[in-house]
Amino acid sequence: MIGRIAGVILHRAMDYVLIDVRGVGYIVHVSQRTAASLPPVGEACALYTDLLVREDLLQLFGFPTLLEKEWHRLLTTVQGVGAKASMAILGTLGAEGVGRAIALGDASAVKAAPGVGPKLAQRVVHELKDKAPAVMALGGALSVDTTGTDDVIEPSPTAGKAATHKAQPSTSASATAEALSALINLGYGQGEAASAVAEASGVDEGATTPTLIRAALKLLAPKG
Repeated sequence: MIGRIAGVILHRAMDYVLIDVRGVGYIVHVSQRTAASLPPVGEACALYTDLLVREDLLQLFGFPTLLEKEWHRLLTTVQGVGAKASMAILGTLGAEGVGRAIALGDASAVKAAPGVGPKLAQRVVHELKDKAPAVMALGGALSVDTTGTDDVIEPSPTAGKAATHKAQPSTSASATAEALSALINLGYGQGEAASAVAEASGVDEGATTPTLIRAALKLLAPKG
């Protein structure tokens, strides 16, 4: 299994990138959001990958963070959601947006992805809602680009002088994970804590952990 690829970009398109790794070009399919964030042709980049194996097809799908790769893995467990639909959802919402939509039961946000109809969007939200808190709680750790893994394919020293373009830690994912963990430690259930944190982060996507905790606590406070 190829879990991560690092090399020099030879070609960029709207939905894939060609990466040179020691003289071998790998076509890695990516969401439009990821494609837009990659460096120019000739520079180095690194992507976490998931290999789709079929009888007559091998395809690599790339993700800037492990968090996004994990959401892709979960999305494709839903009946009717293939790799293409998953990439469309992630390309529309991003990893944090997917977690927020599922935690809030917001099928309309999922439906905004190209090619995703209302029934499929509802199925995604229904089937993954109980799994969303666990992924959100890991968000901070899964958003950091790690090194030294056994399945890394690295470029040769002569592949280019540009430094490898690494995924940066996601502040929002880290804050969400920490706020969710804090609320669970206070005794709130995973589902209600995840919904409150998701709603709070939707109002202020750049909120720090303390801000998210305070906002979520207000949402969880008894009404009346």
